[in-house]
Amino acid sequence: MRDLRILFMGTPEFAVHILAEILKEKFNVVGVVTAPDKPAGRGRKVHQSAVKKYALEKNIEVLQPTNLKAEEFQEDLNRLNPNIQVVVAFRMLPKKVWNFPKYGTFNLHASLLPQYRGAAPINWAIINGEKITGVSTFFIDEKIDTGEMIFQEQIPIEKEDNAGTLHDKLMNLGGKLVCKTLKQIAEDSITTIPQEDHKELKTAYKLNKENTRIDWQKSGEEIYNHIRGLSPYPVAWTILENGNDSLNCKIHKAHFSEEKHSLANGELTEEDKTLKVAVQNGFIILEEIQLPGKRKMDVKSLLNGFQLQENAKMS
Repeated sequence: MRDLRILFMGTPEFAVHILAEILKEKFNVVGVVTAPDKPAGRGRKVHQSAVKKYALEKNIEVLQPTNLKAEEFQEDLNRLNPNIQVVVAFRMLPKKVWNFPKYGTFNLHASLLPQYRGAAPINWAIINGEKITGVSTFFIDEKIDTGEMIFQEQIPIEKEDNAGTLHDKLMNLGGKLVCKTLKQIAEDSITTIPQEDHKELKTAYKLNKENTRIDWQKSGEEIYNHIRGLSPYPVAWTILENGNDSLNCKIHKAHFSEEKHSLANGELTEEDKTLKVAVQNGFIILEEIQLPGKRKMDVKSLLNGFQLQENAKMS
């Protein structure tokens, strides 16, 4: 049995749960690498990553290099002398870093690779209407999310799932898969298989202003998937054209009702304290919305204090 010395690399809450599972299984974590502290919020208070906060609670040494190629970080690697590195939701590593440990560096990715390589696999799996997804562990190489596969585990995507609920399911599944991978590495019984590229590969592009905007020309199912795939973060958005006002709105929650109608796509109707947006094969019924400069609210509360003009529409 190999004696593992693990260096863990990660930043957000997703990575915290994985680190907690590793510690629960009594693996030896010699240090944690996470993003540097940065100002955040209105007060610009210095913000520590979720992984840093957790590691400090557990008395684990924390490294926060701004430059992973720096000599100082290389000296830290030499001092800690990890023989395996685990990467979860962290930035791309230079070869001199991922190639440092004797037993390699492996990554946990929240998709069934080779599908959904990239920054936002959980969101895009829902946006694209996938029925299953999962988690993968693989050894890091020169490219992004292309290294040799170790293990995969899959789960269904339920119709009611959003990015938040699926995130938590994959986080729990990922913790178990990382520990399974570490046990196999410790036993020196790991086998890997190359990822197979093919024409039907889908990419988990970084989310931005352009690809998070709702396209009201799409089908109701596609729009519903778009909204839930971006909830609770970063949230789908649209323009509400209400009389002379054009308001940039976020749609946090909605559902789709398949119905026949003769309204134009994007046209808004108010009915019994509900707000419906016409789409090609029915209505998107809005549940939670956020107006500029306001907190999110349920639609019933919105309609109590908001006057919807004739010919109001989403665009």
